[in-house]
Amino acid sequence: MSWAKEEFKTLDLGDARLDARAVLLAERLGSKPTESIPNACSGWAETQGAYRFLSNTKTEWQALLQPHWASSIERMRAHEVVLNIQDTTELDFNGRQAKGLGPLSYEAQRGMYLHPTYAISACREPLGVLDAWMWAREPKVANGKRGGIKESERWIEGYERVAERAQEMPQVRQVYVADREADIVALLVRAKELSHAADYLIRCQHDRALPQGGKLWERLAQAPVLGQVAFELPGGRGRVARRVTQCLRAESVELADGAGGTLRVTCVMAQEIDPPEGAKPVVWRLLSNRVVDTLEQAVQLVDWYRARWEIELFFLILKEGCRIEALQLGEVARIETALALYMVVAWRITRLMRLGRSVPQLPADLLFDVDEWQAAYVLNKKKPPKVTPPLNTVVRLIAQLGGFLARKGDGEPGAKTLWLGLRDIAVFVQGLRFARQAL
Repeated sequence: MSWAKEEFKTLDLGDARLDARAVLLAERLGSKPTESIPNACSGWAETQGAYRFLSNTKTEWQALLQPHWASSIERMRAHEVVLNIQDTTELDFNGRQAKGLGPLSYEAQRGMYLHPTYAISACREPLGVLDAWMWAREPKVANGKRGGIKESERWIEGYERVAERAQEMPQVRQVYVADREADIVALLVRAKELSHAADYLIRCQHDRALPQGGKLWERLAQAPVLGQVAFELPGGRGRVARRVTQCLRAESVELADGAGGTLRVTCVMAQEIDPPEGAKPVVWRLLSNRVVDTLEQAVQLVDWYRARWEIELFFLILKEGCRIEALQLGEVARIETALALYMVVAWRITRLMRLGRSVPQLPADLLFDVDEWQAAYVLNKKKPPKVTPPLNTVVRLIAQLGGFLARKGDGEPGAKTLWLGLRDIAVFVQGLRFARQAL
C-alpha cells in the first residue's frame, strides 16, 4: 500500500471516484513536489482529472484533510507529550489571476494567509497537521479599517481545539506553542477558563505593567538565575549557525486580565551569555501556565520553544519544495483544496527526514514501497539488498540524488535534498511499472 493510500484510507468525499482521484493526486504531488500539477501528473488525461478534482464542489478541503487529522491523532497516542505549534504565513500570489485573493502586508500585494496547527512529538517527530485556517483579507475601507473576522481569534480558537484534544486523550500532555503574535491576554484568560486543559508556551511580546507595580521584563530580569542551557542555533534569516549558551531565570507573576481581575502566569527568561561580536544576543521571554521551580523545568520549556522552528521548516517545504505560490488556479477555493494535499505532502517530507535521523534502523518498507527503496539503490549505481534496508540508508540514498554529498562529517541530509531526490525516484518507479505492464 502506498503512503497516500494509507494516509487517506478513511477518505469519504461521497464518491469513490473522487476518493481514488484524491489518493492518486496526493501520490503524484508527493513524488514530484517541486513540479507543477501538469508536470507531476502522468499525461494530459490525468492532468485534466486533477483540475476537475480541484474544481469539484464536493472536494472541500476540510473533508479532504479529515483522514489525515484522524491518522495524526492516532500517532499522538504513542507519545507522552505533543507540541501543537501554531503560526501564520503569507502566500503571495501576486500576478496570479485567482478570484477571491486579498491584500497581504501591503495593500497592493495579492494573496492569502495560512495558519495551521502543526503537531510534533517532544523529540520533533512530525505527527501531522491538526487544524488549518485559510483566508484572504478584505481590503481596507475609507476609514482605514478592514472588515471580516478579527484575525487574533484564530490563536484563541486554536488553543480551544488543542484543549479539546487534551480532554479526549488525558494520557497525552498537549502543549500549545506559539510565537509573539499569540501574546494575547484573552488567550491566557481563555486557557484559565478551560482549567489549562492544555499547557501553553508563548513567546512574550509585551512588557506589561504589573498590578502590584513595576514592569514585567524588569521584574523578570531581577529573578534569581536557575542555571544555564546550551544548544546549537541553526542558521537562517541572515543569521550564521552558532553555539548558544543562555542563563535561565523564572518568576511567577500576576497579570491584569483586562476585566478588573488577575491571572497567574510563569515567565521564563533565557538570555544569551557572551554572544559573538556583532551578533544579536538571543533573548527569549516565555509565558506558560507550567510551574517552574528548577533548572530542569526551565530547560524543558526552552527545548519546547526551540522546537517551534519545525513549523518554519514546514512552511519552507510548502513554499520552496512544493512551490505552492506558483499554483495557477482560478479561485481561492481551488487553491485551498490543493493546499490541503500539499500540507500532507510537506508533512511527509519532514517526517521522512526526522525519522531517518531519530530512528535510523527503522525498516524502510514502513515508509517506502519496495520499488521506491530499490530505485534509491539502482539510481545510485548500487545493488539493492535482498532484505529490507534501514530507513536512514534509503533516506541518505534519496538525498544523494538531490545533491547531498554524504561525505564524512556532512551530517544528515536536509529537507531540500530529500524533496529533490524524491522526484528522481518517482520518475524511475513510474517507468519501471510501465515497463512491467508492457511486457
